[in-house]
Amino acid sequence: MSRVVFHPVPPQTNIKRFARTWSTSLTLWGTGAGIAALYLLSVTPLVKREFLSKVPVVGSYFTDKTPASDKPF
Repeated sequence: MSRVVFHPVPPQTNIKRFARTWSTSLTLWGTGAGIAALYLLSVTPLVKREFLSKVPVVGSYFTDKTPASDKPF
């Protein structure tokens, strides 16, 4: 007859297993959500001025070069 033996699992093992299993997926989904949010909000002047114009490589694309006389507000 077989014996049933209880092997206790420390709680740290479950946390490590959860982190190892879901870290890649959560990283990819979070990056995708951040890029989508920036894409959707890129037409907003606040996002252009405060965030996108300060990105090193593509920041010059988002700087506002319109003269002050041509701006309605």
